[in-house]
Amino acid sequence: MTELSDLTAVRLVEGFASGAFSPVEAARAALERIERTEPALNAFVRVDAEDALGRAAESEERWRRGEPAGLVDGVPVSVKDILLQRGAPTFRGSRTVRAGSRPWDEDAPAVARLREHGAVFLGKTTTPEFGWKGVTDSPRHGATGNPYDPGRTAGGSSGGSAAAVAVGAGPLSLGTDGGGSVRIPAGFCGIFALKPTYGRVPNYPASPFGTLAHVGPMTRDAADAALLMDVITGPDARDWSQLGRVSGPFRDALGGGVAGLRVAWSPDFGGRVAVDPQVAGAVRRAVDRLAELGARVEEADPGFEDPVEAFHTLWFSGVARVVQHLGPEERALLDPGLREVCERGAAYSALDYLAAVDERMALGVAMGRFHERYDLLVTPTLPITAFEAGAEVPRGSGLSRWTGWTPFTYPFNLTQQPAASVPCGQDRDGLPVGVQLVAARHGDDLVLRAAHALYEAGVADGVGPPPVVRG
Repeated sequence: MTELSDLTAVRLVEGFASGAFSPVEAARAALERIERTEPALNAFVRVDAEDALGRAAESEERWRRGEPAGLVDGVPVSVKDILLQRGAPTFRGSRTVRAGSRPWDEDAPAVARLREHGAVFLGKTTTPEFGWKGVTDSPRHGATGNPYDPGRTAGGSSGGSAAAVAVGAGPLSLGTDGGGSVRIPAGFCGIFALKPTYGRVPNYPASPFGTLAHVGPMTRDAADAALLMDVITGPDARDWSQLGRVSGPFRDALGGGVAGLRVAWSPDFGGRVAVDPQVAGAVRRAVDRLAELGARVEEADPGFEDPVEAFHTLWFSGVARVVQHLGPEERALLDPGLREVCERGAAYSALDYLAAVDERMALGVAMGRFHERYDLLVTPTLPITAFEAGAEVPRGSGLSRWTGWTPFTYPFNLTQQPAASVPCGQDRDGLPVGVQLVAARHGDDLVLRAAHALYEAGVADGVGPPPVVRG
């Protein structure tokens, strides 16, 4: 039965439809995998086995009648503990949030769509406090370990979701991406993640990080992500910035291949980023595979200067707003790094903020023009592989903040473009490497199509099951 934990959501739905296995069996397998791996990983802050098995039994009856509720009826899923889920407290990794502080009677839009489609909720996954950084640890819940080496970070801020998917604790998870926060842990944990075009997946409550923050799928592969996108992109009146309906299912776009696509390959942003040679080699092989599949690959740099200060102004101002209402005693409970960036964020002026907005808009124009020449931009997801858990930056790196080692991800939160991480190999320590695919705004289907082509071509085959599962 535990082998069900290793199946994709697409395969699970096919099995439910054929009667090969049941949603209850799939839920039990996922819960067993959680019980087996959780002591080493700390991927979940809450698991509700009774509720999951109850929902799975209801799904099993619907499948028996031939009346599934939706596209993912019976599929085990997890939800990052930033997003609201009815009946479960959302702590956001903070000791300043108390379980009894509200009724917790509302779903976030993407969670509501999963519920409507019959998904089986396993639990809530770990996040750094208020999702503020690119690794997953918090004073409330501790650090999340990497399934390939629990002593190393899973990345963040959706590290719990990435670890859960990697070990088979449900093939689908919802994460949030403000500066690479689904792609960073996907790259470190050897899974797939998509940051959709901003507004493609409705969000509520609105993120304090404004239009930097995206809700996105974290899955076993691109086909599962397309399936999940077909569920969670439905409209929701609570998000005034949501985009209109898509023209057709994302699943229908998967089979187009990459032949003829104009692909810009930027290995290091024009020499600006120092990339580990093992990472560079694995990503280069993925790029070569795109060329073998018929893509017109050209080494080309997008040419922008590092927008990190503009990103910091917007990001740190947002997190300062999150804690603005807290008194001195509650502030003392915060992650020390979070307190530091909140102080910095509170010191920015309105003119500083607007200057950052100007830089962001100029970057968006530059990337819009870049994509007139190229359908896709390909880069490493990260320049390094996973480092020590519990640290914001690699020891001895000289960096002060997480943005120092994520130069390939946060620029595309500023521009609101769709971007995905595809596993493409491992380093000599067995740690996963990811390749990032970026398209112009609204090109989510193109990103999924190219990612699916890489999966079909076996690019991800070299990333085997995590040792925490094999052991």
